[in-house]
Amino acid sequence: MSRVVTVLQARVGSTRLPGKVLLPLGGRPALERLAERVRRARRAGTVVIATTTASEDAVLETVAARAGVLCFRGHPTDLLDRHYQVARMLGATHVVKVPSDCVLIDGQVIDRVIEAFFARPGAFDYVSNLHPESYPDGNDVEICTVAALERAWSEAVRPLDREHTTPYLWDHPETFRIGNVAWETGRDLSRSHRIVLDYPDDWEVIRRVFDALYPRDPAFGLPDVVRYLDNHPEVRELNARYRGVHWYRHHLDELRTVSAEDTCLVPGESR
Repeated sequence: MSRVVTVLQARVGSTRLPGKVLLPLGGRPALERLAERVRRARRAGTVVIATTTASEDAVLETVAARAGVLCFRGHPTDLLDRHYQVARMLGATHVVKVPSDCVLIDGQVIDRVIEAFFARPGAFDYVSNLHPESYPDGNDVEICTVAALERAWSEAVRPLDREHTTPYLWDHPETFRIGNVAWETGRDLSRSHRIVLDYPDDWEVIRRVFDALYPRDPAFGLPDVVRYLDNHPEVRELNARYRGVHWYRHHLDELRTVSAEDTCLVPGESR
């Protein structure tokens, strides 16, 4: 039988927005709100906050306990190892990766990606909704078999593979069976609606969305978020300069399956 573990990778020491996972949303840390939303997914299995052994991250054990999820503390920079060790500890067969900056992720999006993976038994090693993107940025879901994760863990040597967990999988389609889930609406809002927490401007958008929607419906979903942003363009524009910006903009010379067309620069950056 399959045993799914969903890993929320998190740390306090963010470079661009220090302490972002502890920023308050409705009186609770953002990371706790994320865990709350992930737990609404029917297929998420065991949910684990995977953080580091750094002393500043000890507070995330308390956050995990309050959110009713497990906490694992591992390697500070090798997130591939962190995910693999969680899988081993819990006897997982499949690992789902959700980054901590996807604070307002919709549990139904998580379920859709997981269900797409299992709909064709044995067909995939890795499935995501990121290659190519179509969902609004901030709904990142990836699932892989532990066998594939273990192979990446044992073979990957590039620092970017170790730091970002899954590039070794999706950047080697000749080795791993890769699947992608497109947004069922047929729309592509990946470059127009940014709901990911990476910069102070992102925080302002997320805070306003949460404060507007949560009091009416704590289980608000992606359609509610898109509707709110469409009806409030002044909010949607607050982080417009970061639309389409991804971590891999700095690694285009190393990655084989993404190009400059797949990511944008932060204003003022140069390649």
